[in-house]
Amino acid sequence: MIIKKLLRSSSLAAAALMLMMPAGWGLSPTQTSAAASAPAPCGSGDHGLLQQEQKQHMEEGADPLHFTDIQFLNGSTGRAAGTGFMIGTSDAGCHWQEIYTGKWNFAQIKFTDNVNGWAIATLPSHQTTHLLKTVDGGSHWKPVYTANLPFNRLEALGKNTVYGYTQNGAYRTENGGNSWVKIPTPANTRYATFRDKNNGYVLVIVPGSGYKVLGTADGGHSWSTKLNVKFDSPYPAGGQIYSKNNQVWALFYGGSGMSQVSYSLYGSTDQGVHWKRVIAQSTAGGGPAPGSGAAVVNQGPAQPGGHPGNMQLISKETAFLSGGSPAGGMVSVGVTYNGGKTWKNVKPSIHGYDSRISFTDGKTGWLVVTSATKSSIYATHDGGASWNRKFAFKEALNP
Repeated sequence: MIIKKLLRSSSLAAAALMLMMPAGWGLSPTQTSAAASAPAPCGSGDHGLLQQEQKQHMEEGADPLHFTDIQFLNGSTGRAAGTGFMIGTSDAGCHWQEIYTGKWNFAQIKFTDNVNGWAIATLPSHQTTHLLKTVDGGSHWKPVYTANLPFNRLEALGKNTVYGYTQNGAYRTENGGNSWVKIPTPANTRYATFRDKNNGYVLVIVPGSGYKVLGTADGGHSWSTKLNVKFDSPYPAGGQIYSKNNQVWALFYGGSGMSQVSYSLYGSTDQGVHWKRVIAQSTAGGGPAPGSGAAVVNQGPAQPGGHPGNMQLISKETAFLSGGSPAGGMVSVGVTYNGGKTWKNVKPSIHGYDSRISFTDGKTGWLVVTSATKSSIYATHDGGASWNRKFAFKEALNP
């Protein structure tokens, strides 16, 4: 048994090492030329990976393996993680390798380069979150000191610089987690994001009134109001904020019910000086969308009543939003290429109820989707208008 574990660990480390190598590494010019002229077929099944882990899950009556996050560093190299595993590709998803199998159930992954990465993860049957770090591409993970802070989300800006977020607080480390500094945030903060040491934004709930977005340019020592959004609820549910370069996007939740979610999405292309209400999705089950005034569209991606997933901000005016509809059994994306002046919800074409996206430019992206019976990875090269499946676990009901 010990020998098998050592062999297993060695093979995963080798897979992570191969993922770090550029295409064609170690091949002679003749071999490289031959490989380029006759590429291997691009698969779409499970690639023969994680079959033993899936079988064990099924025998124990556990939920099937499923993906929880995906990240591509460029147009060819990426990783997808889930419940006790991580896989990787160095050829845009044509072929995949097992990078990690073990006890950690990943909730979020963030690699700053092809070697150094961070993750939020839990242990089986436990709700406590842990901050993890890898320095070998993901084959091994070690818990990072957090002073018992319950981080549920992270942003990694560099090998040693990480922001950890709790439900109502923000913290920063610049020494790889050896120590943490609490960032001053306003009362009732429910979501925060920082793009560097000085500049950041928070979403604040105002009980009985709605929401506010505030910004700081001095690391949280002072805050100014950027946006007020009215919502008549004694306890607003919260939302999300994303920022990159000059873009800031804020998503505000309304109510939910009957597998439907109400929400509004606001966008800014000048660091929060001016805003546009881009999506205002009111539903029968969730009630009115937060905010007021005309919106560009009255529905988000994935219908009916779909819930928003994560966003990806590209360049100065391009933004993607993933969405999933449990009621409709579909996932899809919405996109703007002009900072929210127009918005297109791409017609749903993938069965599922939850998804996360990773785009590297305005056209090329990947999506992990979970359905009742299968978890898969898809790729697009036309901004989501069409998707090709690159990996799929065998259906749990028909293994």
